[in-house]
Amino acid sequence: MNPIIPILMITSILSCVLITVSFWLPQMNPDSEKLSPYECGFDPLGSARLPFSMRFFLVAILFLLFDLEIALLLPLPWGDQLPETTQTFFWATSILVLLTLGLIYEWMQGGLEWAE
Repeated sequence: MNPIIPILMITSILSCVLITVSFWLPQMNPDSEKLSPYECGFDPLGSARLPFSMRFFLVAILFLLFDLEIALLLPLPWGDQLPETTQTFFWATSILVLLTLGLIYEWMQGGLEWAE
């Protein structure tokens, strides 16, 4: 017997059971807070032309940059097994130095200060 057929049956049954349980189990008690739209902390009933803080977006971009750094450095342990390990070390160090210099520059310019 093909082992894929029982696996597909088990996953299908388990998926159906979980969908059914998630549909019937939660208690639905909507109130005005839950029914109101939430837009990044802005008041949904106020004016749409209010100025917003660019610092919020700066912190978000910095988070994305350092998250990308982790994705770029993830293959580093496997790079130690290459015949030319110095090149791997050079590129990993250059990424870290570049991001550290950018962080120091933003810090010195006061871009990371939340309150002025």
